[in-house]
Amino acid sequence: MSWLKRTRKGLKDTSKTSRKEIPDGLWLKCPTCSEILFRQELDKNLWVCASCKFHHRVDAHRYMDFLLDEGSFEETHRGLVSKDPLNFQVGKDKYAEKTKLAQAKTDLEDAVVTGLGTVGGHPVSLAVMDFRFMGGSMGSVVGEKIARAIRDAIDKRRSLIIVSQSGGARMQESILSLMQMAKTSAMLGRLREAGLPYISILTHPTTGGVTASFAMLGDLIVAEPKALIGFAGPRVIQQTINAELPPGFQTSEFLLEHGMVDAVVNRKNLRNFLATSLRFFTGGRAQADSLDSSGEGFRPGAAAQGQGGSAGESPSLFRARAAVAGGGSSDDSA
Repeated sequence: MSWLKRTRKGLKDTSKTSRKEIPDGLWLKCPTCSEILFRQELDKNLWVCASCKFHHRVDAHRYMDFLLDEGSFEETHRGLVSKDPLNFQVGKDKYAEKTKLAQAKTDLEDAVVTGLGTVGGHPVSLAVMDFRFMGGSMGSVVGEKIARAIRDAIDKRRSLIIVSQSGGARMQESILSLMQMAKTSAMLGRLREAGLPYISILTHPTTGGVTASFAMLGDLIVAEPKALIGFAGPRVIQQTINAELPPGFQTSEFLLEHGMVDAVVNRKNLRNFLATSLRFFTGGRAQADSLDSSGEGFRPGAAAQGQGGSAGESPSLFRARAAVAGGGSSDDSA
């Protein structure tokens, strides 16, 4: 008999009792600073790393909770799914099967959720992409739902907000996917003709055909901190031009500095920033001062000098101010 086992009366035999298992997924590592983060604390902090302020990806419905007034969301355009018209298949991997697997895993029909709601009391039509569904790639369903969300904004006279989070066009739908770039851009042209504002929110990552179409066509383009934003990836560009890229290349801060986005806003300040921006767009020039750079979480661009805008104001924000002054017209010649 082993003397290491407790066999005397009154002593608990621990050799037969099971150890408490720690559930998986309680902790995760920040991809930017490698800090080990407690999931519950991260959730309370809107999935923003307390150490380096990196904004982690969240699903579409969670993001809507960040943006919309409580209880205001009404989902629209459900029931649209891809029919795989090209019967796409690589090896044993069938596109139709991958779509069904993604639907079962995410409980989504495709990579975007659309709906109606309010932000600070302002009615909006909203589309939020979800990276969990095949990398947030844009296929025919994504393009159609975004086009319908734009149509909702026009028909109901609402502002439009699109949250982008995508790896680009979906290769499994080939030219049908690329056609969505033209369709969504054309619908945004109609929105512009109707004199309604469009705010584009870029999250990590926003790349490919999404960047090359509706993501960069906003009257106001807002990005989350440290988000990757571009068309081709930095490694592809570096290998193509055979040169070192500048520090921070394709980050939201880099694009802000070079006039490609209008503001980099922390997630916890985003709802208030959107409410202020919507007041500016819908309330006329009297609200212009509320978009001053002193606003918490707002950092204006520096590309409007010499273009008629004030120092520190980016070109599209200057156009937005001119649009409001002109009664809603967003003429590029302003």
